[in-house]
Amino acid sequence: MARFGINTDKAFGVSNAVLRPFAKTLGRNLTRALELWDSGWREARLLALFTDDPDCLDLARAHAMAHDFNSWEIVDQASDLFVEAGHLDVLAPEFAADEREFVRRTAFSMIALAAVHLKKRNDAEFLVFLPLIERHATDPRNFVRKAVNWALRQIGKRSIVLHGPAFECARTLATSDDKNARWIGRDALRELSSDKVQTRLKNKPRPA
Repeated sequence: MARFGINTDKAFGVSNAVLRPFAKTLGRNLTRALELWDSGWREARLLALFTDDPDCLDLARAHAMAHDFNSWEIVDQASDLFVEAGHLDVLAPEFAADEREFVRRTAFSMIALAAVHLKKRNDAEFLVFLPLIERHATDPRNFVRKAVNWALRQIGKRSIVLHGPAFECARTLATSDDKNARWIGRDALRELSSDKVQTRLKNKPRPA
């Protein structure tokens, strides 16, 4: 786990392959999720995120949880929960402006996951995140720049409507004087220009 950048200070070593199926047998329970989160243990917090009730997750609790973030693994699971709770538009810009590495990662993890999972959301609403991606593409921290890259690629793969603006954003970053922005741009260009992505987008039905 440590080799993959997972914080193991308080971990039992149980894999997600075991935790996820177990979480499904538990079902949603807010009280239990709160107690599991407060324990501070990796596995308990993952179970908390898997079984929390998004309808009961307000912005104050999301901010309190973000204060505890210490691993990309926890961040990405929490991001999924935050998106499901409907907090993308508020938390993404707030967390992007936060200097803490894992909190900033949360912003772009949320954008990436929302681009995949919020299928009924208007594509145009994702355009507002491209300037945010450009602004923070120079962050040299590994877990941030990978999330920024992830968000850009997922926006570009969401639809033919978004592919063009995301591609132009990637091209701008690829010519940046900053090495981190260049890496993000070039990597995104490589995927967004691939035959696989091009074919899938052309065959994907456009929304009415």
